[in-house]
Amino acid sequence: MGTIKQVIQYLEQLAPPVYQESYDNCGLLTGSADCELTKILVTLDCTEAVVDEAIAKGCNLIVAHHPIIFGGLKKLNGKNYVERTVIKAIKNDIAIYAIHTNLDNVQHGVNAKICEKLGLINTKILVPKTGTLKKLSVFVPQTHLQVVQEALFNAGSGSIGNYSECSFYSTGIGTFKGNEKSNAFLGEVGKQHQEPEFKLEVLVDDARLNNVIPAMLKAHPYEEVAYDVYAILNTNTTIGSGMVGELPQELSAEAFLKHLKSAMNLNVIRFTPYSDKVKKVAVCGGSGSFLLKNAIGAQADAYVTGDFKYHEFFDAENRLMIADIGHYESEIFTINLLADEILKKFPTFAVILSEINTNPINYYI
Repeated sequence: MGTIKQVIQYLEQLAPPVYQESYDNCGLLTGSADCELTKILVTLDCTEAVVDEAIAKGCNLIVAHHPIIFGGLKKLNGKNYVERTVIKAIKNDIAIYAIHTNLDNVQHGVNAKICEKLGLINTKILVPKTGTLKKLSVFVPQTHLQVVQEALFNAGSGSIGNYSECSFYSTGIGTFKGNEKSNAFLGEVGKQHQEPEFKLEVLVDDARLNNVIPAMLKAHPYEEVAYDVYAILNTNTTIGSGMVGELPQELSAEAFLKHLKSAMNLNVIRFTPYSDKVKKVAVCGGSGSFLLKNAIGAQADAYVTGDFKYHEFFDAENRLMIADIGHYESEIFTINLLADEILKKFPTFAVILSEINTNPINYYI
């Protein structure tokens, strides 16, 4: 069927680990990536009951949104649910892979799924990240500009927002003198050579840099390639926290709450009163109170997320509606997102959605 590593490699293309937050612990938490894959169980949380489910269904890979190992484990003696879950997974040769804040932060991830469920259009990242882009400059002889340029594009560089194959090049003169050990593409050993060259520049996402540079070196004709990689402060519009979009039609506050409850399959919504119509909606899966000011700044009429504390609701100040739908409820459809993506790449793999309700919060209605 294939190996666990194949699935991991694809998931890390979908949501590169470099985009996880500093406090997070994504990746392969238990098991060996080299094992043959039997079946995949996709879940929001990995608990003992989920491991039991994996055993019963013959799955040796659990793909979970939340990492079961979040802080450091100093002992494994089964004294809490985390240790017991890890021990059971190891004893039964089950790999656990977590794809958490890196999936939150990509444009096609958790928040995009919420937007899809709500039918939002014209969506974009609410708070784009800075520091995730590099500028790559390389000096190329004029005869090989197109070859190197295409190699850079094919490896994943040169994308800016909705545009691909973006680059800039300028002309100049390069000089070099090879020693007796050199094998120069141009010029003579021991003599300074001057060559008309292009300085080719592209933007490269951090997650793609390790692919782009080898592709560039392979396509370049020079024995020693002169290139520079610069850290830049530009925002990356495709990576970041939360999303914001628009409803196809403006709704009253009550109609929006009804739509939200139906679309997200909710039993209850905690919300702040709002007297205006709802058109623009910001969302953040999980605990999203940290983005409230950004949602207000984006002029959203409603902010859908989870885990607001009592006093934080006052911060809405009737400038928008806070709609707290719960942590679990805001992220549960992530398992559908992951299963669909895995099956898109591996249509012959057996991918199973967990039937365990891992929500630790119950509501008496």
